Amino acid sequence: MGNFEGHNSIINSLAVNEDVLFSGGDNGSMSFWDWKSGHRFQSLDSIAQPGSLDAEAGIMSSTFDRTGLRLIVGEADKTIKIWKPDENATPETHPLEWKPTLGRQRY
Repeated sequence: MGNFEGHNSIINSLAVNEDVLFSGGDNGSMSFWDWKSGHRFQSLDSIAQPGSLDAEAGIMSSTFDRTGLRLIVGEADKTIKIWKPDENATPETHPLEWKPTLGRQRY
């Protein structure tokens, strides 16, 4: 067991597939973790639908599809978004963010 550090708001939703743990925050923040190592390899913020309030950017629910490749999220602005991996991504165009945290503990 360990702590996953990185969100600065309430976490509303978690989803897991074979390799990835996804966490969605109340403020629209999304983090993708290697659940085996605890390393957060990507983070981004969802954008509320035009005409919505900024407070409606929250991630309310999430799941991976049956293949485990697409992430389906329900958001506070009443939208459903489907995310898929960028097939053209390379280490040069999408380098992994590596910031190990010292506060991680194992029990």
